[in-house]
Amino acid sequence: MRKTLAEIAKLIEGEIVGDGNLVITGLSGIKEAKEGDLTFIANHKYFPLLETTKASAVIAPRNTAVKNKTLIRTENPSLAFSRVVSLFSEEQPKHFSGVHKTAVIADDARLGKNVAIGPYAVIGNKAVIGDGTVIYSGCFIGEETEIGRHCLIYPHVMVRERTTLGNCVIIHSGTVIGADGFGYTQVKGVHEKIPQVGSVSIEDDVEIGANVTIDRARFDKTIIGKGTKIDNLVQIAHNVIIGKHCLIISQVGISGSVEIKDSATLAGQAGVVGHITIGEGAVVAAQACVTKSVPAHTTVSGYPARPHDEAKHVSACVQRLPEYVKKINRLEAKIKTLEGKLKAKAPGSGKKKTAKRRK
Repeated sequence: MRKTLAEIAKLIEGEIVGDGNLVITGLSGIKEAKEGDLTFIANHKYFPLLETTKASAVIAPRNTAVKNKTLIRTENPSLAFSRVVSLFSEEQPKHFSGVHKTAVIADDARLGKNVAIGPYAVIGNKAVIGDGTVIYSGCFIGEETEIGRHCLIYPHVMVRERTTLGNCVIIHSGTVIGADGFGYTQVKGVHEKIPQVGSVSIEDDVEIGANVTIDRARFDKTIIGKGTKIDNLVQIAHNVIIGKHCLIISQVGISGSVEIKDSATLAGQAGVVGHITIGEGAVVAAQACVTKSVPAHTTVSGYPARPHDEAKHVSACVQRLPEYVKKINRLEAKIKTLEGKLKAKAPGSGKKKTAKRRK
């Protein structure tokens, strides 16, 4: 496909700096781009590459200025480039249609219009599947589960009984929703299982990555709020409530009964203990261990997690520990020497002269 820079700028509502008649024939990353390609830059640490990239034009932030390079300046270069990618894609992948003959569907399950169900999928008793939803091969949809309209469920997803999915939910392969929460009580040295009779509710426009596990509540509901995006390999325990438009990034572990308010972000491998709250708009940095509630609009990091600036200071001190140890050893040696000298000079520290007694 060939598009002029002016046509592309109109699509993404961008401002051209340079020749609007320049013809773009391809798209690429900023390092790999060649002549004729359009690329983008959003992260400031890559800005030096603007001087060396071979791309014919670059989508860049509004305030970007660089000599001898044609730009399209936008508010959100990453989103703008995504739209251009969609424009240049010759054909978007099309999902299959119809119900495969090997699918096992309960007699009392209800399927909406234009539902697609792949080979060997299982739809349980009294399940409800909304219009336009696509369920790929090998999926299991438990009894009394309700799935909304235009959802996309990739192969080998398990959605257990009494789970509710809103509209336009995407679930990637290997994910299990509604498994029992990890609940036991110890009786005479034996771990007795606590029944997990609650459910899971996934609201509209949620996307859940591959191999995610979201446990059902003990009594009520585990909830994932509207617009939240969950990366691969995330564990969400029972009774967790995640608000709207949150980002939960790969390998995060969230313990039971945690509440995460709207627009919070948990970065990769963060861990959260149970029964605490992550405030609205808060950010938990990668590998942080959160042991107490985090206020709204606060960034925390470290182990245990603390305000980010404080955590950076602690980390800097830890990095200098070897130097501190050497310094302490030198100081201890000096103190020992000084103590020896002081002891030698102290009154009565020499040999006492004994006078002869006179008879």
